[in-house]
Amino acid sequence: MQAILNVIANRAAHPGWWGHDIASVCTTPWQFSCRNEDDPNLAKLKAVTDEDLIFRSALSLAGRMVAHTLPDITGGADSYYAIGSTKPRWAANRKPLKIIGHHAFYRIGLTGNGA
Repeated sequence: MQAILNVIANRAAHPGWWGHDIASVCTTPWQFSCRNEDDPNLAKLKAVTDEDLIFRSALSLAGRMVAHTLPDITGGADSYYAIGSTKPRWAANRKPLKIIGHHAFYRIGLTGNGA
């Protein structure tokens, strides 16, 4: 969760095609698969409540992101994908900045290819 929030913060700090603030970065179409209409996680996202411990943890981390107290564990990444899924075209011939869990993190829009 923290690494994904870091990507959101890095994108919001460098406005561009992916959005100009935290809200637009999170809601720009096709940027975060959980918001895609064909993603099975969208129903879970819409049904989450304050009773969900993972959601409460996410809110706490998001609060730290907004307060600029959440350390960036991605090394400045602005993009990522889940390892094991089809590698996106934008990741071809690029070296990830970091591998965290099952995700590869890249900097593609901020300062080059992240190599």
